[in-house]
Amino acid sequence: MQANVTSVISEMRARLRVGTMAFALIATVTMPSALADSDMVAQMNDIVTTELAPTMKAGEPGGLAVAVYAGGHLEFFTYGLADEATKRPVTPDTLFNLASLRKTFEATLVALGTLRGELSLDDPVTKYLPELHGDTIKRVTVGQLVTHTSGLLLPTDHPPWPNVTFTQAQFFDMLNAWTSGAKQEPGKQRIYTHAGYVLLQLVLERRYGRPIETLVSERILKPLGMNSTVIPERAPDNRAMMSAEMMQRVAQGYSYSGTAIGPIGGVQSYFDFPGTEQMFSSARDLGTFIAACLDGAAIDPELRAALRMTQQERFRVDEKFGQGMAWETVRLDGLTVVDKPGGLNNASGYLGLVPARKLGIVLLANRGEYPHEIARYKILPALSRL
Repeated sequence: MQANVTSVISEMRARLRVGTMAFALIATVTMPSALADSDMVAQMNDIVTTELAPTMKAGEPGGLAVAVYAGGHLEFFTYGLADEATKRPVTPDTLFNLASLRKTFEATLVALGTLRGELSLDDPVTKYLPELHGDTIKRVTVGQLVTHTSGLLLPTDHPPWPNVTFTQAQFFDMLNAWTSGAKQEPGKQRIYTHAGYVLLQLVLERRYGRPIETLVSERILKPLGMNSTVIPERAPDNRAMMSAEMMQRVAQGYSYSGTAIGPIGGVQSYFDFPGTEQMFSSARDLGTFIAACLDGAAIDPELRAALRMTQQERFRVDEKFGQGMAWETVRLDGLTVVDKPGGLNNASGYLGLVPARKLGIVLLANRGEYPHEIARYKILPALSRL
């Protein structure tokens, strides 16, 4: 069952409910005029719009921004409203809450550190956080955290969700008190854990002596030219602290049924210490990110290698599913998809790659439970056949 020495058992994340997503406007498509193959552009347009149009209803809140990377070019598709109150439409530059899509960036930091000899996947977390001394947490490694194979499962990872927040000291107390059951042994299975990535954030901050937002910005965002992506600090009113210009581009979040949840720029966290908030980005910036993951011809060789390293499967769950560093692998008929879903009650996101075809897609919705499986099982396979 193991894929390599550091392999671990993986399980698929709970599937988001597939249903009809409500949107307010007709789709708009932004396409570069320089594309050589107009027939391919037309076919791509048909595939994307045919699959996404049925997920929308006119007159209901919410919107969707899509970036597709194919043939060395990015195409953008936008639908619906970023904010129902002001009738502001979604554009490729609208900023969305990325939820767990952020994990791919922390995984990239780990891969970069590994390639540069700054840390090792086999390092125990206690090497960087000596405050941790519990019998189980002492056996958890950096590699297990980044591949969701630590076995860690805290109340912040599953329903019923807590109604309190935790300081860093309280978080350490939970980790020290945590004991694994027979099905939660470090390195023996894949259990998706938000707390594990909060712990990974602290490991990275302690290793480099800098906040996570600075590390992500300096090592990934700036080299890629992703100027509209940020991990903002959280204000006392639980809103992201951004410039006025950026805040004007942020989408209002809605529930699956269309109810507004939180203010524009609102963030959610059970952890009351810096760096635990969500990342915000646009379809345009994430299009740049997936292009770098797939092609990377113009980026730093170490960063290119790190992006590829994160996509490598490190544990095989079964014949169909596997786990990489944040990324998941899905084996379809004659096609391997490497992807990462993410979501909150008021936001949904999806990054999907077909490395063998240098093909990728970004879905960003300002609504909970958007059916991202459409991209995995329908759009990406159809585009791969062009």
